[in-house]
Amino acid sequence: MFWFYLILSILAGILLGIFFFGGLWWTVKKITAGNSKPYFLFLVSFIIRTVVVLAGFYLLLTAGWQYLLSALAGFLIARTILASKLKPDRNIKHLRQNDAT
Repeated sequence: MFWFYLILSILAGILLGIFFFGGLWWTVKKITAGNSKPYFLFLVSFIIRTVVVLAGFYLLLTAGWQYLLSALAGFLIARTILASKLKPDRNIKHLRQNDAT
């Protein structure tokens, strides 16, 4: 039964990672789209994402440190997957290179 809960905590960490880094991606998209108050959007998004993720990790910590470590591993797995899937658009990168010259 220990392994079952360990796998569940890895999945919980992956969900927390998707929430955190997906929210970060959404925030950056909204800011670059021309939001009128980018600092406010960034701050509110950061606070919400951090509170939710820390609360999730705290709940997992109450079950035991092993579950927290496996959730952290799941969090990093989600970060790696999202970083590879949500790469910047090649056209945007090309435009940035033209702006620098």
